[in-house]
Amino acid sequence: MTNPGFNLRKWYQLLALGFGSGLAAKAPGTFGTLAAVPLVALLLWLGNVYLLAFVILGAVLGIYLCGQTAADIGEHDHKAIVWDEIVGYAISLLWVPLHWQTLLLGFVLFRLFDIVKPWPISVLDKKVHGGLGIMLDDVAAGLATLLVLHLLLPYLPLG
Repeated sequence: MTNPGFNLRKWYQLLALGFGSGLAAKAPGTFGTLAAVPLVALLLWLGNVYLLAFVILGAVLGIYLCGQTAADIGEHDHKAIVWDEIVGYAISLLWVPLHWQTLLLGFVLFRLFDIVKPWPISVLDKKVHGGLGIMLDDVAAGLATLLVLHLLLPYLPLG
């Protein structure tokens, strides 16, 4: 992947690029989501209130930092911008028990929703622009994953 002028010394670009994980040559969104796994696991371990606080602050902050990073490089939603994946994955696991199975299933489902972009995620992706647009489709993918995970929880062998 080419670097269109990213500067990891800028705090908002460092976050927008998932601490550099978004600079992966292949599948930067997947690498950004992978970078979120230990953070989300830690926040779940501390308690759902911490994860919820991160989701709220991360989503609001993400509108700015993703939008500013996109403006800096002159390209809307460059693949290296992965803060939206980090927040989307965090949304996926709200009020979900902390187990390796839920972390993995949440990861797979979130990546599926983020890549395939079924309705209404696809509409948000195409119609909403700027930092809000960058964040919104992944927030929706996270919410869709959250719904499916909660529907599947009674059938998961957690123990």
